[in-house]
Amino acid sequence: MPERSSDRPEAASPAALLAVQARRFADHDLFVLPGAVAELWQSEKRAWTYAEAEAEVAARAAAFAAAGYGPGHRIALLLENRPQHFFNWLALNRLGASVVPVNPDYTADELTYLLDHSEVVLAIVLPGRAAQMRAAADPLGVPVLVEGGTDLPRAPRPAAAAPGDTGAAECIVLYTSGTTGRPKGCLLSNRYFLAWGEWYVAQDGVVSLREGQERLMTPLPAFHVNAIGNSFIGMLTSGGAQIIVDRFHPRSWWGMAVETGATCFHYLGVMPAILLNLPETPEEKAHGFRFGMGGGVHPDHHALFEARFNVPLVEGWAMTEGGGATILTSSSGPRHVGTRCLGRADRPGPAMEMRLVDQTGAPVPPGTPGELLVRAAGDDPKRALFSGYLKNDKATAETWDGGWLHTGDVVVEWEDGTLHFVERLKNIIRRSGENIAAMEVEAALGPDPRVAQVAVVATSDPFREEEVLAIVALKPGQTADRATAQALFDRAAQSLAYFKVPGYIAFVEALPTTSTQKIRKADLGPVAVKPLENGAFDFRDAKQALRPKAGSAH
Repeated sequence: MPERSSDRPEAASPAALLAVQARRFADHDLFVLPGAVAELWQSEKRAWTYAEAEAEVAARAAAFAAAGYGPGHRIALLLENRPQHFFNWLALNRLGASVVPVNPDYTADELTYLLDHSEVVLAIVLPGRAAQMRAAADPLGVPVLVEGGTDLPRAPRPAAAAPGDTGAAECIVLYTSGTTGRPKGCLLSNRYFLAWGEWYVAQDGVVSLREGQERLMTPLPAFHVNAIGNSFIGMLTSGGAQIIVDRFHPRSWWGMAVETGATCFHYLGVMPAILLNLPETPEEKAHGFRFGMGGGVHPDHHALFEARFNVPLVEGWAMTEGGGATILTSSSGPRHVGTRCLGRADRPGPAMEMRLVDQTGAPVPPGTPGELLVRAAGDDPKRALFSGYLKNDKATAETWDGGWLHTGDVVVEWEDGTLHFVERLKNIIRRSGENIAAMEVEAALGPDPRVAQVAVVATSDPFREEEVLAIVALKPGQTADRATAQALFDRAAQSLAYFKVPGYIAFVEALPTTSTQKIRKADLGPVAVKPLENGAFDFRDAKQALRPKAGSAH
């Protein structure tokens, strides 16, 4: 029998935590693939126990060490959601090296930027992604290793000395969309990741993990923090299993849950909306889900989903920069279903502090919306939060202005102390779980010779939470027709991942501006609220057609 949680040796890194848990839960599943996913990935194995995962990580760590990899090296991983992503990450983490997860939907331009900016010394990719990676890596002199290959190149320079504080050492550089154009590299430490697990196992109420028993099903990508932080570290810390789905497959969702014995899942707001639109099936009543946890479910869908599928959806809030040290959920207190309730700041887990402030930075009273500011409680307000933005001290300082992490999210506190999400202050579009910087899309369209002005904003979408809307004022002599809109759509698709490309393009005579000629996005009018009713061209189907086809697991 595993020892009690209170007797568990402390670990200073995710790889060290795996070693600890592999002794406690040797024969328990750590990774599980539904049958259709295993077939899609041509994987002979359907599950890996803790002991098998530890052996795999140890073998890879030995190979990396023999090739000279260690502290001071960053390695890009383009391995989708597969167990091999985690094996490589933990093997390199064991040596003190850092990894840079890669979004497989990146265009060549986006991939080149990521590899160059992060200064990776190696890229590890799936066989089917090798050509995509080499197109960006070869001009930069970055060697590419195909996953499963034995031709591991030697590290190009010696490893640095191991840091004295292992917890503070860099673990992952995760790129997240910023409001100023190019994605920013969030520096995430070992301590940052361990805090996700500390938070998860401390929860009570609806989200109360049973040690060694939970099986969390997630289709969320391993290049985002949920799957590698909240999901994986949560399961690793509690002795649970991560059931990996390549992507969200609505029609087989409940069948996969039954097949794998899933007990919980993580979701994006788009998932409940789609599942509610499907006809009833026997599997949707036969699942063993105890809860779903996520964010962004439409208020009108929340109660309907829980009633139909008999599983509570626990809404929450988190951001890459804050991690598990500042995550909020409605698990412990009143959930106020259908209100975007985020729970209370005094929730179980790492102690945090919270303030709601107005535009001047002054605190607002309960009932008044204000920007959410967070930090760790105690002497070190940055403990277990992100370590800063890579090569961007200015943005780091702005985010930490006044000793608080400025989230850019507007929240209101009710009289009972519960927090409720209102809107985002940042110029970010949230589409199907992807954060899209409006400025990055504007930068792709602005240089077009037909464009005089362009404003990119979020517009509501019934399934994807928000969609990208480009509002364009054309230069004199240009025609505001479907052909021009198509040309702009095609231009955006050349340099942006498919999810960033405008789903709507609208033309106006001129955009409203301030006295300093900045576009007043708040004054864009009805076209920003109801684009189709105000002359916008609809490219949503064309946008989805751009999505790379990775097979089907239905």
